[in-house]
Amino acid sequence: MLRIARAHVDAMTAHARADHPDEACGIIAGPIGSDEPRRYVPMTNADRSPTFFRFDPTEQLRLYREMDDNDEEVVVVYHSHTATEAYPSRTDISYAAEPQAHYVLVSTAENGAGEGPVEVRSYRILDGVVTEEELHITE
Repeated sequence: MLRIARAHVDAMTAHARADHPDEACGIIAGPIGSDEPRRYVPMTNADRSPTFFRFDPTEQLRLYREMDDNDEEVVVVYHSHTATEAYPSRTDISYAAEPQAHYVLVSTAENGAGEGPVEVRSYRILDGVVTEEELHITE
């Protein structure tokens, strides 16, 4: 189960809407070994694509150095799907490289950049196996 603050879900949703029709992406870092998402970090989708995301390499290097300095690790990797449900694609599965991470997908397929519901789901992806998990949103 992923316990995550409403503010983080709202921030991921806002980022997904703002970048629509391209996929949005980012991470939420937390103390090493804690499984607690604390520091929300939106990233630039270097591919600027509606069907694929890739963290900007310069931003990613800077972020990983910051996390190392702060004794943090990636707790959540998030991205949006703009035309499909919030379920990992084959590409998402093949690029899932953070075994400790929760993979959160936000689908803007129904309403695009506009107001209205979005689908938010969380998964664990280990060795190519996708397991959906409960998402517990806290205030």
